[in-house]
Amino acid sequence: MDVSTKDAPLTGQASELLDLYLRIAVIRRTEKAAHDLFLAGLVKGTTHLAAGQEAVAVGAAAALRADDYVFATYRGHHHAIARGATPEECLAELMSKATGLCKAKGGSMHLTKASHNMLGSYAIVGSHLPMAAGAAWSAQLRGTDQVAVAFFGDGATNIGAFHEALNLAVVWKLPAIFVCENNLYMEYTPIASVTAVKDPAAGRAGAYGIPAEIVDGNDVLAVRDAVRTAVTRARAGGGPSLIEAMTYRHYGHSRTDPAKYRPEEELRSWLERDPLILARAHLRRLDVPDEVAGQADEEAARIVADAIAAAKAAPEADPSEAFTDVWADGSAAWRT
Repeated sequence: MDVSTKDAPLTGQASELLDLYLRIAVIRRTEKAAHDLFLAGLVKGTTHLAAGQEAVAVGAAAALRADDYVFATYRGHHHAIARGATPEECLAELMSKATGLCKAKGGSMHLTKASHNMLGSYAIVGSHLPMAAGAAWSAQLRGTDQVAVAFFGDGATNIGAFHEALNLAVVWKLPAIFVCENNLYMEYTPIASVTAVKDPAAGRAGAYGIPAEIVDGNDVLAVRDAVRTAVTRARAGGGPSLIEAMTYRHYGHSRTDPAKYRPEEELRSWLERDPLILARAHLRRLDVPDEVAGQADEEAARIVADAIAAAKAAPEADPSEAFTDVWADGSAAWRT
C-alpha cells in the first residue's frame, strides 16, 4: 500500500508512518464492511471483529520480515491483512466465495495465508501458542534467523497452553515473541475480575524468565518499536520475549454480543484514543498536513469499496473442492 502527495511526496519517517496509517484505515474499513455484510445476510457464520486493535497487527508487521512466522486468534482479520492478505480475499472468505483466502473452508475464524507465513487464525483459545513455539524451534534447528510471533488475547493467559509455550520457549531459548492483545475482556468477563495478576501476560512472564514489556497497543509506533526490539533479541539468539499491548475492541466479542456490559465512560475514553487518532497525531508532529491523512482515508475507502464489489461478484465456492487442501497429501484418502 502506498499513498503520497502529488506536490511533495513524503520521505523517511513521515512516509513510513503514512503507510502504517493507511494500513490501519484499510483494516478498519474492512472490519466495518464485514459488519455490514453480516447484517445484510451475506456473511456466513459469526465474526469476531478487531476494529480498534489494528495498531497491534500493523505495528508488529512493520517490525517483521516476510519470512517470519505469524499465528493469530479467531479475532485475526487485522493480522491476516497486515501480513499481506487483501481485503477482497478476506471478505470473499467470509462470504463463502471461491476467491476467498481459504476458498471458503476457513471463514472468519481461520484466515490463513501460508504463502506469506501467516500460519493461521485459531478458534481454540491458546492452541496456537505451542504451534508458534514449534515454528520457532524449526527455525532454530534449520539455522535460520527467522522468528515466530504468536498473538493472543488476555483470556488465553489463563489457559495451560500459554504457560507450556512460555516454559518451553525459555528452556530451548526459542526465537519466539508472544504478543498479548489485552482488550480488558475475556469474551464478556473483565479479565481483572477473574485473574489475580494485575498484568495477566507481562505479570507472569517473570516466572519463566522472559523479558516483558507493556506497551500502548493503540499506538502503532510504540508497538512497532517494542516488537522490533524483541525481534532483534530473538535473531541474535537471545531467546523469547513477551509484549502486552493494551488495546480495546470497538465492537462486542462477536456478532451476538452488543457489549452492554462495558461502562460508558470506559468506552468513551478508549474511543478517544483510537489508533487512527493517535497515528494522525504522530503525523502532525512530523509536519504532515491533515489533508494528506485525508487522502489516505480516501484511498482506504476506494480499496475496500473495490474489495466489497469484487467479493460480491465472485463465484460461490465449489462443493466438489471441499476436501482439497485439507490433508497434507491433498485428500482424506489416507484415512480410509
